[in-house]
Amino acid sequence: MKISIERAVLLKAVSQAQSVVERRNTIPILANVLIEAEGSSVTLRATDLDIEVLDRAPAMVQQAGATTVSAVLLHEIVRKLPDGALVELVDDARTGRLQVSAGRSNFALATLPKEDFPIMASSEYSANFSAQARELRRLFDKSKFAISTEETRYYLNGVYMHVAESDSGRVLRCVATDGHRLARVDAALPEGAEAMPGVIVPRKTVGELRKLLDDDEMQIAVSVSETKIRFATPDITMTSKVIDGTFPDYTRVIPLQNAKRLEVDAAEFAKAVDRVATVSSERSRAVKLVLEDDRLVLSVNAPDAGAAEEELIVSYADERLEIGFNAKYLLEIASQVDRENAVFLFNASGDPTLMREGNDTSAVYVVMPMRV
Repeated sequence: MKISIERAVLLKAVSQAQSVVERRNTIPILANVLIEAEGSSVTLRATDLDIEVLDRAPAMVQQAGATTVSAVLLHEIVRKLPDGALVELVDDARTGRLQVSAGRSNFALATLPKEDFPIMASSEYSANFSAQARELRRLFDKSKFAISTEETRYYLNGVYMHVAESDSGRVLRCVATDGHRLARVDAALPEGAEAMPGVIVPRKTVGELRKLLDDDEMQIAVSVSETKIRFATPDITMTSKVIDGTFPDYTRVIPLQNAKRLEVDAAEFAKAVDRVATVSSERSRAVKLVLEDDRLVLSVNAPDAGAAEEELIVSYADERLEIGFNAKYLLEIASQVDRENAVFLFNASGDPTLMREGNDTSAVYVVMPMRV
């Protein structure tokens, strides 16, 4: 194999690949990226056996071929090469080395046989549809903060993507919860997604997927089966196993009867929570909210550190309410609001609270209160 490729193009492809590779693994080949050159392009493939990323890039291929080399090492080398450099990759089968050269820099990297590289088995996808990057980004970005990190409840370690019924008809919905807070985000149902099975997309996949969704107008081809999900752009294909488990019935914890309505400037609210939480003990991070007559008083009382209080002018016309929350959860939920105002709907101090953006019900959040 012998190819020449622009440094910027190679860096983009290899950075996507190396981020999938697990830093600590017991199988040496999984630390490598598979480089395949043919025609006028090169493909870089990396996997951790759960996710596989395939990145295509234009290159001048003088000799077709394939090899595998350390993904992290190749990324570090390419990253440190000067901007605008033309990088030459030559696989020397005789020495078992990949020669990487650019200008006066030369490297010889150890390779492993391409035959040892595991290729993820292709799946029969039961649903294939296309969605705008902007829509997919919104679905995952607004829900991922609520993914559970508790390994024992593995079925909560991802975002549940499925077709659901809403007031406006059928929608593509993403839900995540860790038992303390919940995010439910809807988007218009793309054509072809009607038969999609509900799948739990793992946390790592959600993080890697974010890199494919930067271009608002890009159309992403999505394929879903019972065991795998695939996202593809013209240059990058990412395939992932889904979590083998049953997502709980989240509809039971979304309160429908909460009638006490607070409307507040989301940015001001987040800043005020952040300020008063400064004195709270890290363990509980409890913030108390006292609501009455268009006033919201936020307070924290940490006996070992001190106390803090801040008052906000808000829209609230119901009976006086005192309720406590984990400051971190309030901040995360408030940061999801894209428009100016956040609407909180309360029932009682011990009941779950609902939050949404104004009157928009396409994204709703639930947070459990704390005793303060």
